[in-house]
Amino acid sequence: MQVPLLDLKPQYEQIRGEIQTAIAELCASQQFILGQHVEDLEKKIAAYCQCRFACAVSSGSDALLMALMTENIGPGDEVITSPYTFFATAGAISRVGARPVFVDIQPDTCNLNTDLIEAAITPRTKAIIPVHLYGQMVDMDSVMALAERYQLVVIEDAAQAIGAEYMHRQACSMGHYGCLSFFPSKNLGAFGDAGMILCNDPERAEKLKIYRSHGSSPKYYHQYIGGNFRMDAMQAVVLLVKLKFLDSWTSSRQKNADDYQTLLAKVPNLTLPVTATKNNRHVFNQYVIRILGGRRQAVWDGLKAAGIGCDVYYPVPLHLQQCYASLGYSKGDFPESERAAAETLALPIYPELSHIQKRYVADTLASLCK
Repeated sequence: MQVPLLDLKPQYEQIRGEIQTAIAELCASQQFILGQHVEDLEKKIAAYCQCRFACAVSSGSDALLMALMTENIGPGDEVITSPYTFFATAGAISRVGARPVFVDIQPDTCNLNTDLIEAAITPRTKAIIPVHLYGQMVDMDSVMALAERYQLVVIEDAAQAIGAEYMHRQACSMGHYGCLSFFPSKNLGAFGDAGMILCNDPERAEKLKIYRSHGSSPKYYHQYIGGNFRMDAMQAVVLLVKLKFLDSWTSSRQKNADDYQTLLAKVPNLTLPVTATKNNRHVFNQYVIRILGGRRQAVWDGLKAAGIGCDVYYPVPLHLQQCYASLGYSKGDFPESERAAAETLALPIYPELSHIQKRYVADTLASLCK
């Protein structure tokens, strides 16, 4: 049996007609840059995320970059974030000329350990970027309390977490900015790169729209040095169709996670993912287990040999990446991040996964972990 890590074809088959009609109408209009479809998407994503404003952009990576640029964060500044995340989080900090300052993660959720943030704050600290990893939110009350105490900007990296909740509040609604990715593999995925920045401050919202189009307002008059961060209308029409199905797809992911929790409950040498509190909503962009006893590679190889897609998010924490050698971090500085990099393994969790496939994954995993 073949069980891919992600299969987007069944999802497309559900909505093929509606998608093709929407794209055909857009092609007939020949209005491909910004426009009404993008504005409609901004309004609907803002409402979904319980935010006042949204700015559609070219990718989740550019969303992070724009938030930093809008706050005029640059050389000499420091931004605190996790060393256990996709590279774009720290990469955006470096691209504006600021310095990433890493804080270790919690062993159970792999999210930022908020108890360690305050010790990392210096007079040069300007912002915190908490990453809602795998689809579960960071303890945002603690982050926002520190941000208020030290007058710091908070940029939620919710690239994997649209629809996630912390104490019944939506991802992107608690920080000064929230950044989403619509990369095709995300719970709400476009037909290419696309992203969104959300906020609740009208001045920030206006500035984001200016930065998105080369810092120009009005046209050809440049207040700032921005960039070409616009979302294509093609991505907007696709996302407008898909948004209507997002909650049902999320429910399917949660059902798949619950089934795995049952099927894998008695498998030895295995740690299953946890939801931090009963008031959190985990949307399971990834279902990530931990293989104990130094056997991750053997289990990974065995799953692949059995036709089961799996992957490691992420094999090398950011403080040990070659490009960040100049930051001066060493192996052992963030032990929980390093342990996660050595133990974690993502299993198939996409909504259309069948129970037969899940049982096959669980049975194969059990035989490999004995």
